[in-house]
Amino acid sequence: MMMKNKITLSFALSAMALASTLTLAAVSADETAKLGSSLTPLGAETAGNAARTIPAWNGGLTKPPVAHKTGQHYTDPYADDKMLFIITAANMENYKVHLSPGQMALLKKYPSWEMHVYPTRRSAAFPQGHYDETMANATRASLKAGGNGLNGTTGGIPFPIPTDGMEAIWNHLARYRGDTYAMNWVQAAVMRDGTYTPVRFEYEYDFHYGNLSKPASAREDNKLLNFLQSVTAPARLAGQILLVYDTVDQIDQPRQAWTYNPGQRRVRLAPNIAYDNPGTAADGLRTNDDFFMFNGAIDRYNWKLVGKQELYIPYNSYKLTGNTLKYADVLRPGHINPNHARYELHRVWVVEATLKDRTSHIYKRRTFYIDEDSWMIAVADKYDMRNELWRVSEAHSINFYNLPMTYPTLEVHHDLQSGRYLAMGLRNEEPKVYSPIQRSASDFSPAGLRNLGTR
Repeated sequence: MMMKNKITLSFALSAMALASTLTLAAVSADETAKLGSSLTPLGAETAGNAARTIPAWNGGLTKPPVAHKTGQHYTDPYADDKMLFIITAANMENYKVHLSPGQMALLKKYPSWEMHVYPTRRSAAFPQGHYDETMANATRASLKAGGNGLNGTTGGIPFPIPTDGMEAIWNHLARYRGDTYAMNWVQAAVMRDGTYTPVRFEYEYDFHYGNLSKPASAREDNKLLNFLQSVTAPARLAGQILLVYDTVDQIDQPRQAWTYNPGQRRVRLAPNIAYDNPGTAADGLRTNDDFFMFNGAIDRYNWKLVGKQELYIPYNSYKLTGNTLKYADVLRPGHINPNHARYELHRVWVVEATLKDRTSHIYKRRTFYIDEDSWMIAVADKYDMRNELWRVSEAHSINFYNLPMTYPTLEVHHDLQSGRYLAMGLRNEEPKVYSPIQRSASDFSPAGLRNLGTR
């Protein structure tokens, strides 16, 4: 029987009642035994739903559907799926039990916006090493005092059976996102009339937490990842480079960042690349901690695990991010072209973040909807200091099936008040999507940054 007008609470609620401190113990051996059987290796419910609108997880998509070469765009394995129905402002009341307040606000604001719903494909899959580390974490991982870091783990989902909101958001922060690799993509801050200037980025990521190419002993203590961000266009921004050391416990050891300015030919310590400081070349349409839907320190919010909900979320967005489209095909006034986006019904964890007293952030409240199969935030509703809905973000993901890894390709951050949006991660016209690389520690150093600076 389909669930109506309520958020259903999961099996984890019984464990939630036992959680009374910020430093939480691992779950019981009996609960852990469910991983890999009634629960997937990452803690999702293996079974489908009672209405049969969500199928059982059968391991996800682990093999390329066609010959695939590393770096190429990903062929859509579900291209033959037929659309089930379209959600519009006119009929959204029929589907509101499976929509977030932000999604409904987008439908109301933009009559041209639609949600094209397809059959649910539980394609999420990850390497066996990630599963192994996750299952070991279930009985060994815990939060540091205050919830600002992790004990007992250097890889894997730390809390596959979460007992509170902090554990759930840490699962998003610590999810597997590859090892050491490069990728190119474009960002567009779209004006109300649909015009935009593409900003091209080259990224290099070197993960420490969860990097399966590095044994646990080689993963730097308290390091989440290093990354380099280079701007290659437009000309007025080209040559700017950002180097970031992202830590796990950002209270004990704050994030460090350096920038290379091509005009000055100098490397400088960057200002605070965190919290609600504006994102790079984003026209003020996102904060630093909006990147990857949420990143960085969690200390300014109280975190509540509301429960689970079945929600229509962007998923298997191969068409939207494939090389059969141009950027002009994707970007429209007010929103992306709905004809290319794919939505599916999935179970999500609902986590509410409420700003703590005597702290500051432009968002008073944020509600995150986290895909149970991947621990990736798929939808985020964000409220201003008047407690009015302000921004709505969605992450359109695909399975990088040659790895495998479920990964966001296009993030769309809508500003309901300005009528503008930011599209991050456009790859349609880029020659390479994902390329493993070999790097040393010196490549991710201020000295290495200086050597990269050219202009």
